[in-house]
Amino acid sequence: MRKIKEVLRLRFELKLGQRQIARSCSISQATVHEYLRRASAAGLSWPLADDWDDTCLERALFGCAPAPVIAVQRSLPDFAAVHEQLKKYRHVTLRLVWEEYRQTQPDGYGYSFFCELYQQWRRKLDVVLRQEHTAGEKLFVDWAGMTIPLHDPVTGRVSQASLFVAVLGASSYTYAEATGDQQMEAWIQAHVHSLEFFGGAPRLVVPDNAKTGVTRACRYDPDLNPTYQEMAMHYGIGVVPARPYKPRDKAKVESGVLLAERWIIAALRHRRFFDLAELNLAIRELLTKLNQRPFRKREGSRASLFATLDRPALRPLPAERFDLSQWSRAKVNIDYHIVFDGSFYSAPYVLTGEVVEVRSTPATIEIFYKSQRVASHLRARAREQTVTISEHRPKSHQAHLEWPPSRMVKWAANIGPHTARLFERIMNDKPHPEMGYRSCLGIIRLAGQYSMARVEAAAERALLTGACRYQSVKSILKSGLDQQPLSTSSSPPASSPPPHDNIRGSEYFE
Repeated sequence: MRKIKEVLRLRFELKLGQRQIARSCSISQATVHEYLRRASAAGLSWPLADDWDDTCLERALFGCAPAPVIAVQRSLPDFAAVHEQLKKYRHVTLRLVWEEYRQTQPDGYGYSFFCELYQQWRRKLDVVLRQEHTAGEKLFVDWAGMTIPLHDPVTGRVSQASLFVAVLGASSYTYAEATGDQQMEAWIQAHVHSLEFFGGAPRLVVPDNAKTGVTRACRYDPDLNPTYQEMAMHYGIGVVPARPYKPRDKAKVESGVLLAERWIIAALRHRRFFDLAELNLAIRELLTKLNQRPFRKREGSRASLFATLDRPALRPLPAERFDLSQWSRAKVNIDYHIVFDGSFYSAPYVLTGEVVEVRSTPATIEIFYKSQRVASHLRARAREQTVTISEHRPKSHQAHLEWPPSRMVKWAANIGPHTARLFERIMNDKPHPEMGYRSCLGIIRLAGQYSMARVEAAAERALLTGACRYQSVKSILKSGLDQQPLSTSSSPPASSPPPHDNIRGSEYFE
């Protein structure tokens, strides 16, 4: 459902065409057309109503839709593999390849049509589409292949810093930044810094198919990494990944990476850097020179074209910078808590056993079920902590937790101080105070059967004799011992001193 929502957002909010939406969502153009047709028939628009979840959207779009009829077609030969075989082995012929194809596909194409299809495919190999870039439309991003060494001033260990490159389509205005790695946090922060460097947001971003930006295709999970997609929605941009193994789709950034490697990485080869801040300061100086360098075959520079073309066309950035978040999945355990980063966070108990999505930021943990936020917590600052919202518990658990040991003792104090001491003694003698709750409640009920004064007297006698149990108090009340005066004989016998060689017994004085 998230992919369908992204199709609606790109169509109604960004006004993208079906071809661009298909590229962004990694689905066919026919599928995009079908989604939009169904949305139009259902009268949907963007944004959706707040009370719409995935179930409502799926029912509106596919509830009454007939099952699609899939036409049976012949399997098209893998002409790329055929072409590679013909180039690699000089004695391989089309006839031999066709015979091997018919062995695996007995109902496949005949030899003549097979050759005709191959020739049609081969004639398209050298066809190149000249791309015309509109001002403020596309930003091409990628990692440079070369890295820059960073030297630890204490240990002398050398690590490799990656170089992020972003190039605007119309002006070729370039941004570059060194990062410690190529993980999601560095990828997102580099995007944010590049947009702030340009002073605005384009309509589209064209990345490579790295895992930090693009995940596998699935109907229920988007191809874009959820964190990456959330960043795009924050800045109101669309993401159109380049096709796999098609560098011409992002030729601008390929050229930008080449220039960055020549005019930045190569220019810094004789310098030693000890931290990223120092390295990025040097990169920014060289980046200014690169953007102001005059073109060889036309007038102006990247900086001058940016000022006249891209800069006026970029859309303003939102007032707040994107708060980096990461998405993951977790299962709600039987105690209606999920485990994240070594700590426990509560979810509504009705979701026990369900798989939920977790959005984490440096300050908060949010739990989503079917795209609806069901819980929000402040992030724990240490591991093995439990963060619980009382409303997430069942009513029975909430009622149970309203009876802490202090409340039991306070209730017993209404009967008398000896009863309060007896309750403390009963709960302290148990491994857990809750194990003594039943005995305490039983003694409270005895106060209604006999009287509060008699229960207080029975509690005093129970403390004196050490019989601190519900059955003992009940026996004292039933036999009337609480109404008899306390005597010294009731007190427990004094324990004799332990034997020792220096202690004289009674026989010494005889």
